[in-house]
Amino acid sequence: MSKPNPIEIQKHLSGVDYPASRDDLIAAAQGNGADDSTLEALRGIPDREYEGPSGVSKEIGG
Repeated sequence: MSKPNPIEIQKHLSGVDYPASRDDLIAAAQGNGADDSTLEALRGIPDREYEGPSGVSKEIGG
């Protein structure tokens, strides 16, 4: 499975209040209609607090 586009991931994370935990990000993405590949990518990042969207993109981008 290919990695989802970081821009698409950020669209699904709109409205997130940072700092946010991995679970917060997953819940927000689900609420914004994220597809399975986006949710899988978010589940694969370390379980910690993220200070903003760039930190999330960095983790997903590897």
